[in-house]
Amino acid sequence: MKILVTGANGLLGYKLIQQLSKTLGVTTIATARKQITELPPMVQFLELDITHHDQTMEVLSSEKPDIVINTAAMTQVDQCETEREQCWTANVIGVENVVEACEKNNIHLVHVSTDFIFDGSHGPLDETAKPKPVNFYGESKLAGEQIVQKSKLNWAILRTVLVFGVTPDLSRSNIVLWVKKSLEEGKTIHVVNDQWRTPTLAEDLAMGCYLAASQKATGIYHISGEEMMTPYDIAQETADFFKLDKSLIKVTDSSTFKQPAVRPLKTGFIIAKAKKELGYQPHSLREGLGVLASQLLS
Repeated sequence: MKILVTGANGLLGYKLIQQLSKTLGVTTIATARKQITELPPMVQFLELDITHHDQTMEVLSSEKPDIVINTAAMTQVDQCETEREQCWTANVIGVENVVEACEKNNIHLVHVSTDFIFDGSHGPLDETAKPKPVNFYGESKLAGEQIVQKSKLNWAILRTVLVFGVTPDLSRSNIVLWVKKSLEEGKTIHVVNDQWRTPTLAEDLAMGCYLAASQKATGIYHISGEEMMTPYDIAQETADFFKLDKSLIKVTDSSTFKQPAVRPLKTGFIIAKAKKELGYQPHSLREGLGVLASQLLS
């Protein structure tokens, strides 16, 4: 089976090509807008910017993978709010190009989406929940989903929540790394306690992508952790795990933050469908912190 990964220089993309490179019977092609510094053995790299129509058509037509896993996206929520044209190009036009190329070459598509397509009025949510985004990032990701759903492809959409993990160059921060670094530096941090999520270890999301791809699954799947937690809860558990000073963590709520993009208050996912149909089994947050800690040591 030949699998092509877009956005392979992101956190998920990096974890995914690591996973696929160790999987027997899988030929992996990693693509990104610029060269990846740490490429696993036996993984081929090709330059690909999915927002470029002709390049997308050319790469997918020449390689003809069995499956494309589309992890490429603009995910910085506030930047998406203020730079809407760039966000739409990445998250909608890029998806249109990938879908067209997959249709032309009869390629199965696994597309990664987000809990931010929901309004945050309640949670946790299963795959039947009605999308209603409250920010432009969510709008763009929902539009991308709709393009996939209306296509003539065999497709799977994997939605996820608050992904954390570590890459070798530590170039991509997330809540766990931010809390750890801040507390190690003795900084006081203010963390909200009125938003609810099911935090997701990047390795778990990568495994979910592989399970969907290897089974050529179709439909929508919610792929995340299982524990409903606030960012404040996550910060507390991170401090406990790494034996850092919890007194530096101050509780606050969303009203105190002036951010360009509104955040949904309560999302989080019910992952029963992914567990039953794909065999997906995520780590707990504490187990995920252990995975991250061992990678930081190595």
